[in-house]
Formats: sequence, C-alpha cells, structure tokens
Amino acid sequence: MRFRLFPSPMFVMLALLHVYIGVRLLAPFSAVPQVLGGALLAVCLWLLPNSFRFREDRRLWRVLLPSLAVGFFSWLLVLTLIRDWSLVVSALALSPEGQESWIRISAIGVMALTPTITLIGFFMARRVARVVDVEVPLADLPAQLEGFTIAQISDIHVGPTIKRNFVEAIVDRVNRLGADMVAITGDVVDGSVRDLAHHTEPLARLESRHGTYVVTGNHEYYSGAHEWIRELRRLGTRVLLNEHVVLDHDGAKLAVAGVTDYSAHHFDPSHKSDPHAAVAGAPSDALKVLLAHQPRSASVAAEAGYHLQLSGHTHGGQFWPWNFFVRLQQPFTAGLNRLGRMWVYINRGAGYWGPPMRFGVPSEITLLRLVRS
Repeated sequence: MRFRLFPSPMFVMLALLHVYIGVRLLAPFSAVPQVLGGALLAVCLWLLPNSFRFREDRRLWRVLLPSLAVGFFSWLLVLTLIRDWSLVVSALALSPEGQESWIRISAIGVMALTPTITLIGFFMARRVARVVDVEVPLADLPAQLEGFTIAQISDIHVGPTIKRNFVEAIVDRVNRLGADMVAITGDVVDGSVRDLAHHTEPLARLESRHGTYVVTGNHEYYSGAHEWIRELRRLGTRVLLNEHVVLDHDGAKLAVAGVTDYSAHHFDPSHKSDPHAAVAGAPSDALKVLLAHQPRSASVAAEAGYHLQLSGHTHGGQFWPWNFFVRLQQPFTAGLNRLGRMWVYINRGAGYWGPPMRFGVPSEITLLRLVRS
C-alpha cells in the first residue's frame, strides 16, 4: 500500500467544501448536534473518493453506498448555497429576531431535505424506466410509414450497480410496446465484456418487426468498444458504424443510419463519426433516420439531409440543477427539438451514471411514432 504524504488537490477541495457546509449549517446549534453533524460530514468525505475505488466490488452495497454519497453531497452543497442566498435576502426583510429564527429553521430544512431528496432520487433512478410517447410530425411522410414506431433505449450503463435484472425489466417493457424497430443509442455498458456479458444477455430478447439497431457511445470506448461491438452483434443486434440499412416497410423505404460516437476518433481514428458517410448511397426517396449517441452530431446530420436524429448521452442532466449545465456542451438537453428541417429527439436514458440519482429528471424508454404534419 502506497502512503500519500500529501492529499490530492481534489480531496483538499472536497474537504474545504465539507468544512464550509459544516460551519454554515451547524454553527446555530449546541455541541451535541455539531459533533454528530461533523461526524456525518466526515463519513461523507471518506466515502466520496471510495465511490471510484469500490467500483469492482461484487457486494452491491459497497458500490451503491459511496455512489449514493456523491448524490447526497451534491444536494447538501446546492441546498446550503441556496440557504446562504436566502439568509442575505432575509437579513434585509426580517427583524433581528426573525432573522435569528430563520437561521435555525433554514439549517434544519437543509438537513431534512437532503436525505429526503437523496432517497427519492435513488428510488426514481432504480425503478424501471417509464415509456414516453412522442409523435414526430414529418412533411411528405409516405402513407405506408404513417404510424411507424421506434422504441428507443439509451444510456443503460450496465456496470457496477446496474445488473441483469435491471436490463431484463427494460427489455420486457420494450417488448410489450410491439414497436416496428428498436434503436439503442449508446452507452449500453460501463465495464468489460468479461465482467458484464452475463448482464447484457437479455438484450438478445428484444423483439420488433425490423430488429434492433445499435450505435456506440463514449462509454463503449472507455470499456473496449471492439469487444462490445462483437458481443452486441452476437446478441443479434445490428451495430451501425457510419453505415445504414434500408428497411422496406409495406413498400416504403426507411434508411436507418448510425454513426460512431462523436468522440470515437480519440480512441480509434478509423471510427471517426461521419453522418455523411453513414447515409451515402441511401435511396433519395427514403425517409432518413440517424442514430447518434451525442446530440452534437445534429448540425452535420442536418446538412446531410436526415429527417430525424435520435440521441441520448445527456441523461437530461440526470438530476437538478446539473441539467442546466448540459447546454454548455450539447445543443439540446432532452425531448423533441427542431434544427432546420430536421427533428432531434434526446432520450433521457433508461439507467444512470455515477450517483444512483434521478430527481426531477426521470429515466425513460421512448416510443416514437411517425405521423404526417
């Protein structure tokens, strides 16, 4: 075991933030609450770095507890900052007696809300994703494609805390939809084929008229993309690597294209994402649908003449208030959006990454239905 003489800068920053929270919340109380609160903060500080060290532990609670601490700390910090802002406002609006009372009440409120929201967010993250029905209005849609349905799954993140039973529940819910095709828009896994193949096996049971189509996400490249591409193909899915297939649906043509992840070229230059190459050679009269993990592919996809892009990656922000920061990197956060003549739908993800937390940003399985505008 290596001994670190000096703590890492990240640990120092986390420690200072915990001290800030402790000072701001515990100062109005007596010694006993201060000691208990300080001990809880110390445990939280110890768990945060361990949320990464315990990822390969086979005991689920050893992974879940540190991961849950990340969500707990996030809410504790955000609510403490909101409380501090409220104290500035209350100092201007309340009497000295009222201000003193609000200092205690607001501190108690933060300490009560944080575990409550953490638990609600945990149960929302662990439940089976609900189905979101979306109509996509398309001009000049062929009559044969009116009502064509696509079941979209994204960002399952099978890994340290998401296992086979979680995937089985998603597959069962998708199969009940009776969709015309299934689209999986990346980030299926967080780990190696050796460790996770047993847990992804239920994907082989996905059922639809035209089959299941998959594109790679950034986490596939973190986890060994080439091995996962082979494994997903073994499970019976069609992995689209800057290529397309043409579906014949009652005489109408639908080109389903897929690109590698937007960042794939950093891991394998031959996997550079290319929406133009993916649709090259498709029939000119075909409706063109692009599967692209990151919404950032949309601007090039619109230029390439796609009618609809399906993406994921953002998790919709996963939980408040981080959803507001997604737009710093991605053009869209969630839901149905318009870019020129092309529609872009962003799935919020069927699973989660990092803290098992979804508060205000529920997981989803999307059933998209093509309709005439």
